[in-house]
Amino acid sequence: MVKDYGFMLRNDQLYAKRAERVAALTKDISEYLMMLELRPVRETNLLVAYHGPCSLQHGQKINREPKQLLARAGFVVGDIPEGHLCCGSAGTYNMLQPALARRLAERKAENIAKLAPKVIATGNLGCMTQLATVTDIPIVHTVELIDWATGGPLPDALRTTVVEERTGLLAPVT
Repeated sequence: MVKDYGFMLRNDQLYAKRAERVAALTKDISEYLMMLELRPVRETNLLVAYHGPCSLQHGQKINREPKQLLARAGFVVGDIPEGHLCCGSAGTYNMLQPALARRLAERKAENIAKLAPKVIATGNLGCMTQLATVTDIPIVHTVELIDWATGGPLPDALRTTVVEERTGLLAPVT
């Protein structure tokens, strides 16, 4: 929305120039992180199914950056079949059209399961919440995974799935 301020306020004599400047400076976190030289400090090698939120892939046309960041951090990134389709969250869509939203979520979960990932990454809380209703695969914000790979804490959602040993390697919890 902030990226559209320049367009939305283009006819406002008081705010047009300021809105255009703010819009030009606005970036999604993945666009910003792409400008940094982040270096992984541990071997992550987990298969990640990346789900691109509609607001990101259709609204902002950001598709490759989150996947590239995850790959640079050492994750194996799987492309979800029919990845362009919505998970059913879509803001309030899951509340206004729950039956259809549920079918979309189930379809997304079936496609994710085809990859057999250890974790699902997405950059939208609504998508995380929606997908959690249809899968037991841990779901983590993309930035949490990148943070972990570059020295941050193991995301809570992965605590029951993997154990981080002193070597930094991952092993399934038994």
